[in-house]
Amino acid sequence: MALIQFVRNYDDLSTDRGFQFKFHCDKCGNGYMTQFQASTIGMAESVLGVASSFLGGFGGARNAAYEVQRAVGGKLHDSALAKAVEEARPNFRQCTRCGTWVCHQVCWNPEANLCENCAPNFAEQLASSQAQAKASAMREQLEAKARTMDYASNVDMSAANYVAAPTASTNTQAPKNLCGSCGADVGQAKFCPECGKPAAKAGPAFCPECGAKSTGSKFCGNCGGKMG
Repeated sequence: MALIQFVRNYDDLSTDRGFQFKFHCDKCGNGYMTQFQASTIGMAESVLGVASSFLGGFGGARNAAYEVQRAVGGKLHDSALAKAVEEARPNFRQCTRCGTWVCHQVCWNPEANLCENCAPNFAEQLASSQAQAKASAMREQLEAKARTMDYASNVDMSAANYVAAPTASTNTQAPKNLCGSCGADVGQAKFCPECGKPAAKAGPAFCPECGAKSTGSKFCGNCGGKMG
């Protein structure tokens, strides 16, 4: 078929029933889907298939129609594609500077009569630059304000002094009074709020330091605390 000067990318959605295409803008990727063009060969094949189901053993006619479609399908497809291009063409503009085809709704600059890659829209560029300048100025002001704050006047920077980072093994909480039956925190209650057993039985089943279950030893196998 003849050379078609149009967008770089398109989707061929054609089936054995007809032809349909979706063309994409070279810049933003927005697409335009053409109308479905029914295939006369595909319709004839469907009719022959229905006749075959009624008459039985009529598969030869269906196969023959398939062979006909294979023989002329290429020409039909090319013709449908050319028609689809002409249908979609009014929705795109070709830039005379770079040659790309772009959608006129988003990527075309009508004032310059060029695509926005070659002739960016002034108002869009101004709005973008203004927003970026404001964000950049805000970051610079925050950094400047942060530098005026005193964060280290109370920090002892002598060689012998250092601040120890907290570790996972550091236990800063007061020991809990845990129920010896279920391990719940009894606190100052006389009976466990979870299982109802007297708090006097609390202690031997769970470590009062970390709550780990006792193995019967005098010291906790998890934290080393004394049991009971």
